[in-house]
Amino acid sequence: MIRCLIIDDEPLSRNVLKGFIQDHPDLNLAGECKDALEAMTFLEKQPVDLLFLDVNMPKLSGVNFYKALQQKPAVVFTTAYPEFAVDGFELNAADYLMKPIAFERFLQAVQKVKTKLGGVSESKPQQDYIMLKADKKMYRTPFDELLFCEALGDYVKVYLTDKVLIVTTTMKKLLAELPSNQFIRTHKSFIINTAKFDYIEGNQIKVGEHTIAIGQSYREQVLSVLGS
Repeated sequence: MIRCLIIDDEPLSRNVLKGFIQDHPDLNLAGECKDALEAMTFLEKQPVDLLFLDVNMPKLSGVNFYKALQQKPAVVFTTAYPEFAVDGFELNAADYLMKPIAFERFLQAVQKVKTKLGGVSESKPQQDYIMLKADKKMYRTPFDELLFCEALGDYVKVYLTDKVLIVTTTMKKLLAELPSNQFIRTHKSFIINTAKFDYIEGNQIKVGEHTIAIGQSYREQVLSVLGS
């Protein structure tokens, strides 16, 4: 599954892409942003595999935004102005879509992205576990057994279905090693397995017997991913 972020200042364009992504079996919509600054904040908290990035946006263009990223996901540039295409392909973009975007042309772009990323899980088996070091041991930890993680100073407390591990790592490093389509940061101190939460109430998420906080700056993203 390819995790996508839409970045476009036009609501109509975002809605068109949102519908296309929801209709594609290999794509998962992580969120949408109306400008580059909002997208920077989003990507700091939650990495994605693919950007659908509008070129012509206020304050900071899509091209300059992408150039500024340290970790660059695959990108498909979108615009109503064909003269920007050269800039896009110089950045090794997977494709370049002209507005208004036709669904058939969108499908072609996605196929190029899949080729660039090496295919999706059906053709490239993916590891379903993470190795965690705790108590001088390396634990093989299946993603399905990981409920949530809690920051604990220089350590991370990892709650599993049958035990708790105290791991020497940071939340940022751990999140980068977890599949982005299954785990999300809900607070500076918490990461949850999206398949394990029971319900959301106010600024809290219930995971079994545990209550997890939703940080104010993470709330919009959390509701976008988990549903509201």
